[in-house]
Amino acid sequence: MAETPTKNATLTIDDQSYDLPMYSPTAGPDVLDIRKLYAQAGVFTYDPGFTSTASCDSTITFIDGDKGELLHRGYPIDQLAEKSHYLEVCYLLLYGELPSAAELEKFENTITRHTMLHEQMQYFFRGFRRDAHPMATMVGVVGAMSAFYHDSTDIKDPKQREIASHRLIAKMPTIAAWAYKYSIGQPFVYPRNDLSYAANFLHMCFSVPAEPYQVNPILSRAMDRIFTLHADHEQNASTSTVRLASSSGANPFACIAAGIACLWGPAHGGANQACLEMLKQIGSPDKIPEYIARAKDKNDPFRLMGFGHRVYKNFDPRATVMKQSADEVLDLLGVENNPILATAKELEKQALADPYFAEKKLFPNVDFYSGIILEAMGFPTSMFTPIFALSRTVGWVSQWKEQLADPQHKIGRPRQLYLGSTARDYTDIETR
Repeated sequence: MAETPTKNATLTIDDQSYDLPMYSPTAGPDVLDIRKLYAQAGVFTYDPGFTSTASCDSTITFIDGDKGELLHRGYPIDQLAEKSHYLEVCYLLLYGELPSAAELEKFENTITRHTMLHEQMQYFFRGFRRDAHPMATMVGVVGAMSAFYHDSTDIKDPKQREIASHRLIAKMPTIAAWAYKYSIGQPFVYPRNDLSYAANFLHMCFSVPAEPYQVNPILSRAMDRIFTLHADHEQNASTSTVRLASSSGANPFACIAAGIACLWGPAHGGANQACLEMLKQIGSPDKIPEYIARAKDKNDPFRLMGFGHRVYKNFDPRATVMKQSADEVLDLLGVENNPILATAKELEKQALADPYFAEKKLFPNVDFYSGIILEAMGFPTSMFTPIFALSRTVGWVSQWKEQLADPQHKIGRPRQLYLGSTARDYTDIETR
């Protein structure tokens, strides 16, 4: 935070006035500093959902929903998704600058050589029922990493924080892929150091010991873009959960497991899964006009999932690049024998041509296109959120590292507006 306030605001309660310092960010609205408000005035602020409260200062990601802008360390997300790749974006989020060629090579080698899991961790997967949701498996396995990697749990040691960061980014694809393999009854596939980050994930998900598997570069590139476009998204629910867990001094694996648990919620990480379920509900392209009419009817509970975004009031800057990948994947794999994909393509076409959706800025978002891509690749909808968690791990880790390095950091302790009973005496059960 800036050392000195840029201006002051005055809060008046009854006949008493209080000065509140204000700070100006490099981008975004000014921020009122209310840290001393309770001590001075004896009042709390009330902000359910924290939609108007800055819980921290950060230099990692900035979103301007009105402009449709998403910046990582100042770089627009569309440029990063078009010209860069996931591990380079990971380096940027972790260290603040794009790497040199030598720095990137060293970082990629480090991540590549941390992808294997401790062999005993297989027993954690085998302890779950086969029908366990992959997110349940990931929460358990990631949390259990602290029992295996004792040399990277001391959060006060910068070197251990660095090792933990690399391990989480490197091992999350293996954990997600093994959760998938276990759920379908296939043997675990070990990572390969000769493959890229995205290609290695696809190989661990779809190869089997009985025959060779060649990763298609178009699918690998599309997977890499999904990872890139979901890498970080400012102070969202799961990131805030990671920061809150971290504020107590919890080890990094517990903090990231908490983030995965929060992401599991359908209001957060399940958006592309909800989109695919909507497409299945529509069923076929000929029924699209009926469902578009229902979406326009305010009295009908049906909503077009994957259109518009709570944060982006204009357009989702990630969607343009993701649409390009969706088109490439569908051209490669075809849609003729998949009614869901055929419905998706026709829905996109009709919605973009409808003035109603244009006026309300309800354009297809990143969840719409990523859901289409993952469906086309052959992933079940139960794997959509685990892939999101895999992608978001670097954002969580970057935010975690930033918080621990912040001298202002303290344990989180939100306040409340208490509306329950005041103090009352206990009565014996015979007299109640």
